[in-house]
Amino acid sequence: MIALLVTLLTAAPVAKKPYTVQDQVALKRLSGFKVSPDGTKIVFALRTTDLEANKGRLDLWLVGADGQGLKQLTTHEGNESDPVWSPDGNSIFFLSARGGSNQVWRLPLDGGEAAQVTKLPLDVDAFQLSRDGSTLVFAAEVFVDCDTLECTAKRLEEKSKKKTSAQVYDSLMFRHWDTWKDGRRAHLFAQKVAGGPVVNLQKKQNADAPTKPFGGADDFTISPDGKTLVYVARDVGREEAWSTDLDLFQVSLDGKSAPLKLTTTNRATDMSPVFSPDGKQLAYLAMSRPKFEADKLRVLVRDLATGKERSLTDAWDRSASSLAWSADGKTLFVTADDLGQHGVFSIDVASGQVTKVISDGNVSELAVAKSGLVVAHDSLTRASELYALAFDGKGGLKQLTDVNGEAFASFSLGAPEQFSFKGANDDTVYGYVVKPVGFDAKKKYPMAFLIHGGPQGSFGNHWHYRWNPQSYAAHGYVAVMIDFHGSTGYGQGFTDAISGDWGGKPLEDLQKGLAAALVKYPFIDKNKLCALGASYGGFMINWIAGNWNEPWKCLVTHDGNLDERFAYFDTEELWFPEWEHGGAPWEAGSTYGKHNPIDHVAKWKVPMLVVHGGKDFRVVETHGMATFTALQRRGVPSKFLYFPDENHWVLKPQNSIVWHETVLGWLDQWTK
Repeated sequence: MIALLVTLLTAAPVAKKPYTVQDQVALKRLSGFKVSPDGTKIVFALRTTDLEANKGRLDLWLVGADGQGLKQLTTHEGNESDPVWSPDGNSIFFLSARGGSNQVWRLPLDGGEAAQVTKLPLDVDAFQLSRDGSTLVFAAEVFVDCDTLECTAKRLEEKSKKKTSAQVYDSLMFRHWDTWKDGRRAHLFAQKVAGGPVVNLQKKQNADAPTKPFGGADDFTISPDGKTLVYVARDVGREEAWSTDLDLFQVSLDGKSAPLKLTTTNRATDMSPVFSPDGKQLAYLAMSRPKFEADKLRVLVRDLATGKERSLTDAWDRSASSLAWSADGKTLFVTADDLGQHGVFSIDVASGQVTKVISDGNVSELAVAKSGLVVAHDSLTRASELYALAFDGKGGLKQLTDVNGEAFASFSLGAPEQFSFKGANDDTVYGYVVKPVGFDAKKKYPMAFLIHGGPQGSFGNHWHYRWNPQSYAAHGYVAVMIDFHGSTGYGQGFTDAISGDWGGKPLEDLQKGLAAALVKYPFIDKNKLCALGASYGGFMINWIAGNWNEPWKCLVTHDGNLDERFAYFDTEELWFPEWEHGGAPWEAGSTYGKHNPIDHVAKWKVPMLVVHGGKDFRVVETHGMATFTALQRRGVPSKFLYFPDENHWVLKPQNSIVWHETVLGWLDQWTK
């Protein structure tokens, strides 16, 4: 018996397995955390995957601000999300679909069951709680000419009884992202937590708040005294499809006055309003150039008594996000892309001085606690967890949660490394390489060359759930990602360089980046290279197919435009192509034909996998169908992977598994 015990204690550790798409789908996803008023506890939502139901499930969890006492708060089969603390810290308000409708619920932390707070005839999409805990502001989808929720509910019931599915439109946008419009708008309402009348805060306003398609509770904020709401909306009439003029509106929570536009002079985007702790100032983010969705987001502070505004970050060449005030109102904390990272920065409100707090990895969320910051942080080698961080960043990150610790301990990952080279205009361009799992410097490995979308985006030090380089590294590939001209985090001039030049400087960067990687990393097999991309990356794959096809054994294009001219006419957000290509296609000087993949189909010869989602209204499915048709007609080896139930992204767990298995199988077919 003793000999057996000694054998067990001295046995070699269990070998780790390569990371797979099944691991990726099964990983838990942490989001939406909030720090308690006394700073001692943190509540967050945790998504687990139900493969049988083919969907994610959200529950609420609690952990101490010291990382101790992790426990699950909710276990209902309906999703529970968007937690908000009560002012006394003794209970948590949250959204739950239990009962068949998405409503606000309240969970006491000293024991007892959750109780339903709102019992509305429509779903609640987002909400905020006033500082004294007495009032809820919530968003719901309503018909603009309906002043009450009941009016919308009745009309929807009547509509469901009709035997026709016909819909008539007389303006754009008639569909957006993945949803056809039915005449409703997201509007904000106020109601006392104790119940009573529901106040319509946006009567007759033909605009969405929160904004579509990704707006949420960050689009509106309640003043500390609980009397006023400031929210974001794009109220531009028939110009909605080609305007980026999001504005801030102020309205009294009693609904006795119409909303007042605060940002009257800026025709570009204004967003992310946050009241200072004393309620005397309002911080928000603003772009300067109308019709440009990727302009630099400056940090502005507005004195609410005088209306005077100051821009704090004109001299800082980064685009801010995730605003949070310090408790004394003297500092603002933001996140920003920075040289392949997405870090935290502090801004002195008086002087505008910007100081880097942390820049390694990706901070997706931040909050101010009493003794420091709490952040959700991830990287190329770790999914998001909660960490404590000193206000000045000294001491680094202190891990508070380890929700995926067991999973990451069980599989092997590829080692990432950032590199740089001279790209277009002799500018310094950055990229990442992720080595294969089980790397041996003496061996040669095929390469997956990943091209990011946006195009104003970045493939940086971030754990991605769709385009994760570890998926390729675990399958025996070197993953290489280049942040070409147009990428974010390298200065606004670098970002601007792609507009009007989609197939120019970015292609040059990709070419020089590949050349630099082949020299720096001799373990890459230059005869076994495949390139992959989605959205703008999909466009670039289609462009590469006719303009740089020599080095590639295979290509993968996901939701990419084939014809830039026609893409203008079948997309929904017209401000995007009008900015990127210099106006509408019929206007003099526009550049739709400058770099148009469809004009180079005659040169296509590299085997290509085409992937598209049927509910993608940004890059419509016919582009994928047309790409596959051209390949087949030309006799180029090709395959078409179609998801009728997915939008611009592949989100359903089972579909994600099929996507990865098909893509990796395609790469294997042509490189192994």
